Amino acid sequence: MAYLSRENLFAWLDGLKADYEVFVPFKKGPFRFYQRYISPDKDIVIGEVRATEPVKGFFTPVKEKVAELFNPEPIRKKQKPAAIVGVKACDLKGFLVQDQVFCKGCQDPFYNAAREANLIISADCTQVIDTCFCLALGVNPYPESHFDINLSEVTGGFIIDIGSPKGQQVFDTYKSLFQESDTSLHTKKEQGRTQIVDRVRQNIAKHEVPYQNQFQGIIERNHESSIWEDEAKTCTECGACTTICPTCHCFFLTDEKEKDKLVRYRQWDSCMLKDYARVAGGGNPRPQLWMRLRNRFEKKFDFFPQVAGLNACTGCGRCITACPANIDIRRVLKRLVHNE
Repeated sequence: MAYLSRENLFAWLDGLKADYEVFVPFKKGPFRFYQRYISPDKDIVIGEVRATEPVKGFFTPVKEKVAELFNPEPIRKKQKPAAIVGVKACDLKGFLVQDQVFCKGCQDPFYNAAREANLIISADCTQVIDTCFCLALGVNPYPESHFDINLSEVTGGFIIDIGSPKGQQVFDTYKSLFQESDTSLHTKKEQGRTQIVDRVRQNIAKHEVPYQNQFQGIIERNHESSIWEDEAKTCTECGACTTICPTCHCFFLTDEKEKDKLVRYRQWDSCMLKDYARVAGGGNPRPQLWMRLRNRFEKKFDFFPQVAGLNACTGCGRCITACPANIDIRRVLKRLVHNE
C-alpha cells in the first residue's frame, strides 16, 4: 500500500486530465455533486459520503444517441473516457446490477465500452448522513472491490489500494507522487472505518431497518397486502426514486428526425410511470399506482435475488431524500418484514 498527500492528490488529478475527463465531488451546502475537475478547490470533497447523483450517469447517460438508421454499426463516440473520483461503496454495488443487465444480459456496446475505458477512483466514507443504511444490505461504508484505485483518507492525505490492472497501470505512471505508507497510518485507516461502521449501525437501529437476511419471501408474502396502497397514497408519480437509484436501469428507445436522417436515442425510463408498461391498444398490466410501487420492490427484492443472487438496493438512501411524498424505503421494508 502507498500514501498520497493531499497536495500530490491535485498534482495527480492534473496529470490524469491528459487521458481522462476528470470528475470530482464538489460540496454545495449539505449536498455533493460531480463536476469536471479544473484546478484545486476548497469545495472538492473526496471522502464524506456519496454524491447526490449516482455514478450510473457516466456509463448510461440520461439520453444518448445509439444509432443512425439504418446503419447496423453502433455509433463510435469520440471523447475522452471519464475518471470518476470519490465513488462510494454503495455506488460500486450498483455496478453489480448494471453489469448483470448490460454486460451479462444484452451485451450493450456503449455501456461495455464505458466500463472498459472509464477509471473508477473510489473512496471510503468519512461521514454518515441520516439516510445511510448500507450495512443492512450487506455493503460496508468503504470499498472492498469493483474499483481501480481506492482512497482512504488519513492525516494529511490518503492510503492507496489498487483494485485492478488498470489501476496498477495508472499508479505506476504517477509513481513518483506516492510514498510508502507506515503502520500508524494503516491503524488510523482501520480506526476510521470502524467508527463509520458503528455510526451506520446506529442509523439502522434508530430507524429500525431490517437486515437483508430477513428479506427472503417478503414480496410473495405481502403480494396482496394493503401496504402497497397505503404507501402509494402520497406518491406523485414523479419517478425521482428510480432516476436517483444507482441500480435502476430501465430505458426506452425513440426514433427522431435529425436534419436529413433518422436517429435513435436511448433515454432513462421509470417503472413508476403509468405509461411504462402500457402496450399497443392501451392495455396496462399495472394500471394502479400501488401496483407500480409493488413492482419496483418486487424487482429489487425478489427478481434480482432469484436471477443474480443479490438485492438490487445498496442502502444509499438517495430515494428517501429525493421523494417529495416522503415514501421511505426503510419504512416499507420494515412493514413488509413484519407484515404491518
